[in-house]
Amino acid sequence: MISFIWSPGNPLPAGTGGSENYTVGQVRELNRRGVPAQVVTVGLGTADGRDEFADIPFRSLATLAEVGDLDGTVVFVNEPYMVATKTPAYLILHNPPPIREHEWAFAADGTRDRSLIATSHYAAGLWSRFLDVDVATIRVVYPFAEPCFATQPRPVNTGGRTRVLFAGRLSPEKGIYTLLSTLHIDVIDQDLDLDFMATTAGADKPQGKVIERLLDAHPRISVVPTRKTPAAMAALMAEHDIVVMPSNSQYWHETFGIVSIEAQHAGCRVIASDDGGLPETDCGGVSLIKPDDAEALAWGIRAAVAAGPLSDAARRDAGARFTVGQSVDTLLSVLAEPAPIPPATIVRQLEELIAAPSAEPPRPRAGLADERDDIRPAGYRA
Repeated sequence: MISFIWSPGNPLPAGTGGSENYTVGQVRELNRRGVPAQVVTVGLGTADGRDEFADIPFRSLATLAEVGDLDGTVVFVNEPYMVATKTPAYLILHNPPPIREHEWAFAADGTRDRSLIATSHYAAGLWSRFLDVDVATIRVVYPFAEPCFATQPRPVNTGGRTRVLFAGRLSPEKGIYTLLSTLHIDVIDQDLDLDFMATTAGADKPQGKVIERLLDAHPRISVVPTRKTPAAMAALMAEHDIVVMPSNSQYWHETFGIVSIEAQHAGCRVIASDDGGLPETDCGGVSLIKPDDAEALAWGIRAAVAAGPLSDAARRDAGARFTVGQSVDTLLSVLAEPAPIPPATIVRQLEELIAAPSAEPPRPRAGLADERDDIRPAGYRA
């Protein structure tokens, strides 16, 4: 059994983010292959989000300590809580390291005895520097787009208008304020053949509620309910030409960007910030722009409009990359390997080496001078 430990005290939400899609997709594919896997929630009983995922096995625990009683492989998702497990546990690092000093100890302590998995090479490097460990000890298992994104039919665009979608959470780090600024730049504001849409993903949070009201008040952007299944999101993306991901880089760095590969599989062009792991999501349809720059986003959109729709061949090529099968193959290979030495063990061994007493200098053996006399070469003179 492979148990994915969701953040304690939090239900698993549908349609809100990459870590949720990644976790659910991994569990679904593992079970399809006959490998038992489940989502484990803590402290919520059956009100843990399972109603949104009828095909996913859930198990609810009353306390975090009960994770230590689980048999099989334990994989923590996002949160590096310290709890002893029967076998060495893994931690999938979906988020970047914390930026606030008071959160550093929790992140460092919780990763000490875990085998670490990152979702991009960028994220692996970021965490290796934060933890001061060799980047080779952090394995990379890429996220993926569910198969429905590549197979979703694209309806004919009979209106001739370019349809632009913001499919990220309604939160500052996803760049929603950059998009709002872009709507007022002349090359966008004066083009009435551009239609903009966002979903309510993240509007269940206080900041998301505020942002939703701002979007509702803007005449150039429409807001539709969040899509809670991969099939529903695939259908929405297929109705658009461009997906924008102007993720913030001032205090947040996208570790990967699952929306980017989903959009390309669905046949959309993607305009994304040239930051974090987003450059690694390129399946042939990504254009990278300067982060936190409304002007750059405006011209990125203009370039995508001029380039026209993604071709059928380009979409097929995109759909062959970052598949759930490839992701699960990599995950299983990581779980089958001998676990790398955890950072805490490396640090402890170094501290023991430093604390060890210095070796005493060798003492000359008795009679050594006489022995030297015996081996002096012929003709030697003192």
